[in-house]
Amino acid sequence: MNIIFSDGASRGNPGPGGYGVIVATDDSVTELGGRAEQTTNNQMELAGVIEGLSYLKNKHKTGGVTIYTDSSYVVNGITKWVYGWQKNGWQTKTKDPVLNKDLWQRLVEVSHGFDINWQLLPGHAGVPGNERCDEIATSFADKSDIKLFDGDRGDYSVGLDVTVDKSKLKEKSRKNQKAYSYVSFVDGVVKTHKTWEDCEARVKGKKAKFKKVLSAVEETELTAEWTRNSLAST
Repeated sequence: MNIIFSDGASRGNPGPGGYGVIVATDDSVTELGGRAEQTTNNQMELAGVIEGLSYLKNKHKTGGVTIYTDSSYVVNGITKWVYGWQKNGWQTKTKDPVLNKDLWQRLVEVSHGFDINWQLLPGHAGVPGNERCDEIATSFADKSDIKLFDGDRGDYSVGLDVTVDKSKLKEKSRKNQKAYSYVSFVDGVVKTHKTWEDCEARVKGKKAKFKKVLSAVEETELTAEWTRNSLAST
């Protein structure tokens, strides 16, 4: 079974962007990357998958392939939405033109001949292949030098398993939650702030600690902890 990991990135939406791809066959692994000067994250997500499938097709490696991506836009589009778009002449239900129509058409075309198992991954959750593709994509977006692997599968150092690091997933979930407040510690004094702007104004350019908290209980506990630590060190 062939495997593709793919990811896309853009610096601004639109802005400079890149994609990163890992293509693994039974005996080889090839990393791919590309760049566009003015693009979007969704466009790069699509471009990566297209390039991965195109590479396999050019190597006459059609048949079964599992594609791992953290883009729900790609997975939902190709497994659900695209059928209605085609039926409606590449228009949405509201009769608007489908965004990125040219890329969707290319993806449909290049998918022919493959039996594709689409797998949606959580992004930045410690899956080695996804993390590596993100590294490639952002390097191309930033015009940073990066060496791409092309060789025997046995020599490839990046794991191709898809085990999620639950600690990173929890950290990501916390990061996306709305803050109750922010707690800062500067010159032995603990303060709380209702907005990040107020917290940033206090800690910027200083030797300080700060943290987002999600509840009143958490705020009280952290304030007490940092106050105790300050008193213990004096």
